Amino acid sequence: MSSMQKRVVVVGAGPGGLASAMLLAASGVDVTVVEKRGHAGGRTSTFEQDGFRFDYGPTFFLYPRVLSEIFSAAGYSLNREVPMVRLDPQYRLMFGTGGELLATGDHDRMEAAIAKLCPADAKNFQNFMRDNRNKLQRFLPFLESPFESWRDLAKPEMLKLLPILAPWKSLDQELRQYFSDERIRLGFSFQSKYLGMSPFRCPGLFSILSFLEYEYGVFHPVGGCGAVTRAMARICEEMGVTILLNEDVEAICFEGRKANGVRTEKRTIQADSVVMNAEFAEAAKRMIPQHLRSRWTDENIEKKDHSCSTFMLYLGVDGLYDNVSHHTIYLAKDYRGNLHDIEKGHTLSADPSIYVQNASVSDESLAPKGMSSLYVLAPVTHSCNAVDWKRDVAPFRERVLDQMANIGMGDVRKRIRSERILTPANWAAEFALHKGSTFSMAHSLRQMLHLRPHNRFEETEGVYLAGGGTHPGSGLPVIFESARISSKLLLDDLGIKPAWNFTQSAFDQSHLRDRDLAVQ
Repeated sequence: MSSMQKRVVVVGAGPGGLASAMLLAASGVDVTVVEKRGHAGGRTSTFEQDGFRFDYGPTFFLYPRVLSEIFSAAGYSLNREVPMVRLDPQYRLMFGTGGELLATGDHDRMEAAIAKLCPADAKNFQNFMRDNRNKLQRFLPFLESPFESWRDLAKPEMLKLLPILAPWKSLDQELRQYFSDERIRLGFSFQSKYLGMSPFRCPGLFSILSFLEYEYGVFHPVGGCGAVTRAMARICEEMGVTILLNEDVEAICFEGRKANGVRTEKRTIQADSVVMNAEFAEAAKRMIPQHLRSRWTDENIEKKDHSCSTFMLYLGVDGLYDNVSHHTIYLAKDYRGNLHDIEKGHTLSADPSIYVQNASVSDESLAPKGMSSLYVLAPVTHSCNAVDWKRDVAPFRERVLDQMANIGMGDVRKRIRSERILTPANWAAEFALHKGSTFSMAHSLRQMLHLRPHNRFEETEGVYLAGGGTHPGSGLPVIFESARISSKLLLDDLGIKPAWNFTQSAFDQSHLRDRDLAVQ
C-alpha cells in the first residue's frame, strides 16, 4: 500500500494537531483534522469582541527554531508566513516586596538591571547563561526523542547527564548557586508557571526556560499568537489536509486494541492511525474505552498531579498605556503564600500575582484606534470544591483590578469598554480541560519523560499523542516537538519514510541565534 493510501485522523486543531498534520501531509499521508470548535488553533487562537482582539491562551512566542523547521519541512518559511517582532524589553517584573527588573535579551543591560537590585548577583548572570547553554545542548537530544520506558531513562548518555540536570533540586534551589536575592531568583523562575508549577516544586532542569528567553528572545507574532495557528491551518489546507470544524469526536474506533478511525456526532471516519491532540486527561476518558486503559484508568488519571489554572480578564479599554510594557508580571508581596493558596490550599489569594499583556504598545491591529486590548491573567487553583466561581468571580475580579494599580493601571475600571472573563470552570466546560488545568498534567519528576502518557500511546495500537499532556510537555516549543516525535513514530509504524529529516537539527547555537534574530 502506498503512502498516499494511508489515512490519518487528527483529533483537535490545536498547535500540536496542526503541526502533526503539516508533517504527515508533507510525507504524503491523507490527513483529516477534526475540531469541535468553529475555528482552528485551540487555546492558541484569537477571538474578537467589540472591535478588540485577544489571544485566548499563549501571548508570546519563544524559541522559533522548532516551528521554523516544521514550516520548512512543509515547504514554507515561518519568517515569511508569520511576521514577528522581537520584544525589548521582554517584560517588566514588579515585586510586591519592592523593586523591579526590566528583563532584556541584551546581556550587558540585563547585568545592569540585576545590579540595581543586587550588585553581587549581577556577575553571576553570565555564569547562569553559560551553564544553561551547556545544559540545553546536552539535554536537547533527549527532549527530541521519545521516552517509552525506564530503559530510555537508563541509557548511559542519559545517566551521564544526571549531575548536570540535578533532578533532586527544585528550580529555586538550582538558582541559589547563582543568585542570592530572592527577587532575582523569581525573575529567573516565574517561567515555571508556563508548566503550571511553583518554582519551589518545579524540577531544576527547567532553568533552561528563562535561559531560552535571554538567549533567543521573546517574540510577538503580529496579530497575536493566533496568527501562528491561522497560518498553520491555511498551510494545512493548501497541502491538501481536510479540516472539519464544529464537529466533536465522540470516540476513537477500535478493532481489538487497534485504532481504525473516529466517530463524530456526524459520521465515522476510517483511518490507519489516529493522532489525539485533544487534552489528554479528558479525551482519554471520553474517547478510549476503559477496558483498553489499564495504566491510564479514569481513577489513575484523577490521582495525577494536575497543573494550576488561570483566571482571565480580557479588557478592551479607552486610551493607551504607553508607559506600561508589552508584558508586565506583578509578583505578590507574599509570593510563597500565593503559590501555597494555588497548589496546596486551593483557595483564592487575597494578594494574587498577575500578568498583564499590553500588546497595543507594539501592535496596533489588536484594538480600535486610540484604544487598547489588555490581557490579564492571575494564576489560580484548578477546579475544586473550595472555590465556587459563580459566587467568587465578582470579588476576585475586583482583587485582580486592584492589583493593576501596582503596574500603573489604577484607572482601568473607568476605561473598560469591553470585557470577557474566563475562570477554571470555563476552561473545563468550553475547552474540555481536566479540572480546568490550563497546563495539563504537572511536570513533577514522577510525571515527566516516560512517566507521562507516551507519544505512541502505550495502551493501544495506532494512537499517537501530540500536545502538552505527552512528552516533552506543555508550552508551544515543546508541543511542536511532541508533534515531531509522534509523527516520526507514526510514519515508522506505517512503514513510510518521512519526507523530512530533523537529525541535523541537533543544537547549533550560532545558526539558531542568527536565524531567530532575523525574525523581526
